Amino acid sequence: MTAVDTRAPGLKITRIAYWIVLSWGWRRALIAFAAGALSALALAPIDAWPVLFLSFPVLVWLVDGVAAGRLGGVPSAAIAGWWFGFGYFLAGLYWIGHAFLVDAKTFGWLLPFAVIALPAGLACFTGFGLALARILWTRGPVRLLALAVALTVAEWLRGHLFTGFPWNTYGYALTGPLVLAQGAALIGIMGLTFIAIAVFASPAVLIDDRADTRRPWLPITLGVLLLAGLAAYGAQRLARMPTAFVDDVRLRIMQPNLQQDLKFNYSAKQSVMSRYLELSDRSTGPESAGVRNATHLIWPESAFPFLLTREPDALAQIAALLPEGTVLITGAVRAPEQPPGQKLERAYNSIYVIDHDGSILSVYDKIHLVPFGEYLPFQGFLESLGLMQLTKLPGGFIPGERRRAINVPRAPQMLPFICYEIIFPGEAMPRGERPGWMVNVTNDGWFGISSGPYQHLQQARVRSIELGLPLVRAANTGISAVIDPLGRVIKSLPLGSEGVLDSPLPRRIDPPFYVTTGDGGVALLLGTAAIIVIRRRVRRG
Repeated sequence: MTAVDTRAPGLKITRIAYWIVLSWGWRRALIAFAAGALSALALAPIDAWPVLFLSFPVLVWLVDGVAAGRLGGVPSAAIAGWWFGFGYFLAGLYWIGHAFLVDAKTFGWLLPFAVIALPAGLACFTGFGLALARILWTRGPVRLLALAVALTVAEWLRGHLFTGFPWNTYGYALTGPLVLAQGAALIGIMGLTFIAIAVFASPAVLIDDRADTRRPWLPITLGVLLLAGLAAYGAQRLARMPTAFVDDVRLRIMQPNLQQDLKFNYSAKQSVMSRYLELSDRSTGPESAGVRNATHLIWPESAFPFLLTREPDALAQIAALLPEGTVLITGAVRAPEQPPGQKLERAYNSIYVIDHDGSILSVYDKIHLVPFGEYLPFQGFLESLGLMQLTKLPGGFIPGERRRAINVPRAPQMLPFICYEIIFPGEAMPRGERPGWMVNVTNDGWFGISSGPYQHLQQARVRSIELGLPLVRAANTGISAVIDPLGRVIKSLPLGSEGVLDSPLPRRIDPPFYVTTGDGGVALLLGTAAIIVIRRRVRRG
């Protein structure tokens, strides 16, 4: 445990820190929970990232206070970490409950379990992170590195184990300001997570005993300078690389703002198609010629309440809409090949590229499916108990085979993503391929007017910065957007509105440093920090 200097500057904050260090039982759990919930304010759409200068030092003081506990305080640190994570994920993921109200009659009873169970499960990773931090713990400022290493490892595990769910990893706090977000081009979101934890926890050292920390102001000064350096790099990068556009590519994104009960209602087939066709060809100004101005029309995820390839009249209506030289990129549910007359039991969540004559040119099947949304773990067993995933497809969706770029007429090669596939940085870029743009079709209508769609957009934008590729995003209820390879939003449609968005296609840039190194640079950063921590711990005994 690092001693607290009651003579340190700022007597009030010193007393608060000392109170946190000495807290125990329910009071300790409540402090950790409140600090975690406060940290969620750093996320989109609020982006109040400076609050982490208040909440992350609490983690340091909580670990400081468990040194006298059994087993070296490791179990107590894990419990404190779990409560912090529970508060963070409960406040940051509350919007998931909206999905269970779309069909409240069927799924409404599961809402409290889902809203609590997911944060509780994710908090186990934070608990592991603080337990690991306690094992590495030492005195003085070096313990900030111990915390950053341990929590970054925990966040990496959260993004990979049990299919992974890296939503709202701590580094996203540094991506609200676009100048700071440019750091993702160097070290990716995991590297920004390490920096965020170390920098935002640095005020904890201000109250250390002078025997442990001779210059208590130095860590926070270095942290602020590091953020300033990131901002300077980002500003210079943004100024040096203005947005350039691909010649002769004109995009039109259609955002229908279709309610969820229509998206899964076959009887609404024609009204849905009529809405799509009318909106796609809508004039947006005196010089607009509707869809005839576009080379590429883009519709959102699972656009139809039917199987498109089994409805020839729907394909005929699409062909009648598209002028020669225009293609449609759309989400759709796709049936697997099966004998005629056999009842559909499973399907793919797919993207079609459709030519102006109604012919299907390319297909991509979603690889990373959403647990409990598109399939159930132990599907057969849970279905036998009467449970089903939110999409209600018996047997669940079938995952695609691999991520790949696909050819699109009159445009560069396209890298497709369906819904939350875009949040997985390690899966984003297929090996050996360098496409010209990314398309993310999604249906965030499950989550209403909430923080969820804003967080989804923020994470998708970071993939553009990491990969140096423009992103075109078509969302059923919003937020649809065209984003350049530095994360600048060129055009967007607001959440909860219908409309069309016309835009040119930004041009890709040369591969950023992160594309070359991947998470290897982050591993080197973590390894170096871990060596510093371990050497310090060995010297101190």
